[in-house]
Amino acid sequence: MSGECANNRQVVKLTGADRVSFLQGLVSNDVAKLDQGLVYAALLSPQGKYLADFFLVPWQDAILIDVDAELATDLLRRLNMYRLRADVALDPLELSVTRGLGAPPEGAFVDPRHPALGWRQYGDDAGAASDTDWDALHVAYAVPRSGAELIPNDSYILEMGFERLNGVDFRKGCYVGQEVTARMKHKTELRKGLARVTLDGSAAPGDEILAQGKPVGRLHSVAGQNGLAYLRFDRAQGEMEAGGTAVRLAEPKG
Repeated sequence: MSGECANNRQVVKLTGADRVSFLQGLVSNDVAKLDQGLVYAALLSPQGKYLADFFLVPWQDAILIDVDAELATDLLRRLNMYRLRADVALDPLELSVTRGLGAPPEGAFVDPRHPALGWRQYGDDAGAASDTDWDALHVAYAVPRSGAELIPNDSYILEMGFERLNGVDFRKGCYVGQEVTARMKHKTELRKGLARVTLDGSAAPGDEILAQGKPVGRLHSVAGQNGLAYLRFDRAQGEMEAGGTAVRLAEPKG
């Protein structure tokens, strides 16, 4: 089945004998899972805050890093900072990222975040345009995106649903930000986080959400009458509104 070009992506090629161990000590997911396909992961600050999310791609004698183009420069800078004596090299590539729905074509990889997000393929040719509403899919399945829900140096990946989206592994051992992430995992329940909401009328990304006149969160992506919001779960109860329109918490939250 044909796909379309995933705009605003940068692909970085990671080579060298230490490429797996290098990433294993840095990213939120288990790099050993590359033998099963794409690995979705994040780089965190030492304080456990989100810096960048990306796909790791098994690629011949290398690992590709498929990242939002706006995050690529800072991600490369940080990875090179951590490189030290490791036998690795990082090289940006002019490689197209194609995504699509339906049966994956030969050489494509299933998106590990959710089956509804289809597949991704890497090569020299960009896919043709399609009528897939990717914004609506991300909202429907509560999949956060950088620059919208995922805010560098602010977001925590567990609040953003990374466990549900197969973006974090709690058995792989240490990585940057692991201690904070593990503490959040072992809390009885997260107090804040990403949630799906429905809107009775028009509201815009960035609108504050109020309950009984008090702030309880903020609206992020909107697709039709559905949206994603970052909420204080203990306060986001009863009647809520954003931008003058009624807001209801969708179930389940994630």
